[in-house]
Order: sequence, then structure tokens, then C-alpha cells
Amino acid sequence: MTNKSIKNILSGLSLFCSIFIFSQTETTEKRVEDLKTLEISKGVSLHIISPEPIQFVDLSTNNLTGDLPAENIARIKITDDSTSDSTKIGIMTNRNDLGVITIVCQSFMAQYKVSYLNYKRESVTNIQIQPEDMQPLEYPKMSFSNTELQKFSLDILRKKELKNPIREVKSLKLTMQINNVYVVNDYIFLDMTFLNTSNLGYDIDALKFSVEDKKIYKATNNQSIALNPVYQLYNQKQFKKSYRNIYVFKKFTYPNSKVMKIRLIEEQLSGRAIEMKVKYSDILNADTF
Repeated sequence: MTNKSIKNILSGLSLFCSIFIFSQTETTEKRVEDLKTLEISKGVSLHIISPEPIQFVDLSTNNLTGDLPAENIARIKITDDSTSDSTKIGIMTNRNDLGVITIVCQSFMAQYKVSYLNYKRESVTNIQIQPEDMQPLEYPKMSFSNTELQKFSLDILRKKELKNPIREVKSLKLTMQINNVYVVNDYIFLDMTFLNTSNLGYDIDALKFSVEDKKIYKATNNQSIALNPVYQLYNQKQFKKSYRNIYVFKKFTYPNSKVMKIRLIEEQLSGRAIEMKVKYSDILNADTF
């Protein structure tokens, strides 16, 4: 084989690799004619249900209006002051096309073409965004969507609680324990269990996380920094005997002079409270999964 042949083969391989890599990262081009068509009628709202929280919705024409009645539902309808006559709509728009709906979520975008339908009984009232309608967004993979955080949390929940939790406190017939700590990329997952050995059910008022000084010399010198979970698996407000949940935080650090404080507070009038201090070493020793 000649040197020229080898160079041609290497050039061909290089071109193939470049094309392959580009095809893996390039977002697929979309044309209006390729979009799925949704047919709606005057006086009928279309509800588009997303598996993730919706970040924003774009309506390409004034023929459509909408709002977000819930974080994962977009409600769209024909604008009230649009003409109700289908013939005029056909002239005003283009072949009865009302515009394009673009829905941007945490990890994907979905687009639909909307057409006017004169028969109200056949109008679409709700759809769920299907996987084939999702166009992945090429954001840096530094953050997870709520759907991904839920999946990780459920995977943790399927694991058995440790016989010896890494941290445990007891007070007023209540037990708070950290079963384990997990890390995935820049996220910290706290697997926690709360136990109640009394016959009086527990009504949760708040579960507070903060970073505070280990030693407090004067009350005015105490610095408390609140830590808010970016996600929690359940939003349960009451439990009778036991309650297990997963709390997710973006990565945080704190020096040895401080501790992470977790405080479970009950609604008044009972007001039972239990408090736990977590060393930074507990966070540093987190598992991966």
C-alpha cells in the first residue's frame, strides 16, 4: 500500500469521525411543515401536559393566547378578539394555520403547529408531550431536571435503610436519622427517616436546614446560613409512626468551625421539635450510585 493510499484512508477516517461527532452533538433541524399539528376550535382550551416543569411558552402569533395554570401545564386557546369565522381566519392566517407553540422545559423543547378546526366536538382539549416530540436541549450537563432528580431519589429509596444510620438523635419520643448521604455530580442527596414512638401523630410545620457555628460565644455573633433543598421526593405534611424522604441540595461546603443543622418543627399547639447537627465529614464520606 502506497503512502498516498494510506493518507487517503486516514483523511477519510478523520472526515468520518468529524461527521459522526458533529451528528451526535448537532440539534436536529425542524421545519414548520415537519411539526405535529394540533387542531383547536374557538372557545375550547388546549392543555399541554409536560413531564417536567415548564420554563416558558412562546406563541408565534397573536391568534393564540395562553397561561400556565400549573408548573407542568400550558393552557392555550384562540384569542378572544380573533374573528370566529373560519373563512376569515383562513384569510388572516395561512390555510387556517394559527401559529406555532414552543414549550421549553428543563431538559427538552417541544413544538407544535396549531390549525383552526370548525367542528368544536372534534377539537383537541389536552395532550401529553410524548418522547418523540421532545427535542433535547444542549445545555452543559451540570444540572439535572426534576424528572432526573426524582429517578435518582427513587433509586435511593429502593435501597434498604442502614442498620446503623450515619447520624441519629432522639427526643420527645421522636427519632431523626440520616440513613446515608449520596453524591451525583454537583448534587448531594440526604436519605432521612423520622420515627414517632408516641401515640400522637406528628404534623410537620417545617423541616429547616442551615449551616451554623459550632460554638456560640454571643448570640449576636451567631451566623446562620439557610440551606434550601432544590428538590425533595415527597411533600408529606403528617406522619403517624415513620416517614422516609430524600432531600437534594446543590453542592455546598462549610469549614470545620461550622456544622449543618437540621430541625424538624411541629405545628402548634404541640410544637414538638427535634434537632440534629451534621459534621462536614459525614458529607465528605458520601457514597455514589
